[in-house]
Parts: sequence; C-alpha cells; structure tokens
Amino acid sequence: MEQSDAQTANRGGAGVWIFRALLLAAAAFMVYTWYQPWWIADVAVIKGTDDLVLHPWGVDVVRQVRVQADPALYSMPAFFTPFVWSYFTVAMLALAASLFINRSVSLGRIRLPIATILILLVGLSYLTTVGLAYGIGTLRAESIDVAFIGKSQFTDPTSHRKMKMVSELQIGYWYALYSGIALVALGVLRRLFVGRS
Repeated sequence: MEQSDAQTANRGGAGVWIFRALLLAAAAFMVYTWYQPWWIADVAVIKGTDDLVLHPWGVDVVRQVRVQADPALYSMPAFFTPFVWSYFTVAMLALAASLFINRSVSLGRIRLPIATILILLVGLSYLTTVGLAYGIGTLRAESIDVAFIGKSQFTDPTSHRKMKMVSELQIGYWYALYSGIALVALGVLRRLFVGRS
C-alpha cells in the first residue's frame, strides 16, 4: 500500500514538471508569435514586398506609404500600443504565476484551480486578439475599398493613379492562432498532469 502511494506521488511529481515544461514551451511560442509579422501588403509601384506590415501592436509602413497615405487608414488610436503591450506583459505574468499557484476557487459546486483559470484566460484572450486583428484589418481595408486578403486596386490620392496591392496573412498569424489553441488545451488538460490541487 505504501509502495503504491509512493509510486502515485512520483507520477504526480513527474507530471507537474512535464506540465511546467509544456507550459513554458507554449509561453515561449506565444512570445515568438508576438514578434512575427501577421500580415503584409505589397504596393506594386513601391520597391520591396513589405510596404505595410501588421504586428499585434500596430502597422509598420515604409516611408513612401507614410508620406502619401492618410495616417488614419493604417494608424491605431494613441492608447492602442500601450494597451496591447500591457496586455502582453500581464499575460506573461499570469502564465508565470500559474506555475506556482496551488489555490482553487469555488464556482458553485465546481472547484477550479486558479492556475487553470489563468492559463485558459491567456489562451482565450490570445485567440480573441488573433480574431480581432483579422476583423479590424478587414474593416480598415473595406473603408478604402481594398481587399484585406488578396489582390486589389485603389486610387492614389496624391497622383490619382490606379495602383495595385497584394496582401496576405503571414505564417506568424497562424502560429499565433496555434499558440492560443495550445494554451487553451494545456488549461483543459492541466489536471491530467498535475492531479487534484
């Protein structure tokens, strides 16, 4: 009996460390996706292929676009960049805290570990961020009658010439989506590794 209990404790201890390693890997993957381009657009008459580059914190534009285009078409409100960087910092702190918190909260008859809640909140919020990036990008593109994804034409407000643009989602966008899914999966499966709190 004592030997069986010891084996169970050993498996639980190993499970905790395996889960921590998986969570650290998922957090590192989220950090990686945060710094990757999520979307790019290439304007045919401008040299280079990355004339507009969407990151989670805003859009980088080349000088020619910045000079000729209305900033309202690509810039975000002043609060946006500090807000998303604050979100990212809080998300990383929440994932770090989930490695050490062992307390639970009661939701009626259900007791949920705080660590699980934190991981799920970060994963779901990151999935929301990915969805919002696509939604906001689509709305901005429609406001100037261009396609957010694919080929489109628009009139240059300065020269009044017809211009072509090709835009597409980048692998960083899909990695960000997978990162959010991985965190949600870890939150759901945490109990299998850690056991009861």
